[in-house]
Amino acid sequence: QVQLVESGGGLVQAGGSLRLSCAASERTFSSYAMGWFRQAPGKEREFVAAISWSVGNTYYADSVKGRFTISRDNAKNTVYLQMNSLKPEDTAVYYCAASKVAALRGYRYWGQGTQVTVSS
Repeated sequence: QVQLVESGGGLVQAGGSLRLSCAASERTFSSYAMGWFRQAPGKEREFVAAISWSVGNTYYADSVKGRFTISRDNAKNTVYLQMNSLKPEDTAVYYCAASKVAALRGYRYWGQGTQVTVSS
């Protein structure tokens, strides 16, 4: 059972930056693909970014490409999401998730989420 704890959310003005962190309890963290998802009020949860377990291939939703960067530190069992040039439409609860299957599917373990609010 993988436990995930997100941190780093908050209130920021449009154009600002935030870095989210997700700490994993699992000592085999390096064998999991990790992803970030978000859910805005009244909307379905959507994919934001993912990073593979092996060579660190990264994947992004078109809406965040060029603004967000996902990275991982396997020594610290932590995955990060650097968010730059934030827009009001980025406002959502952000969740990290872990997959043993692949970077773009099979997410079985989820964190509790962290709120990101971008003011205009």
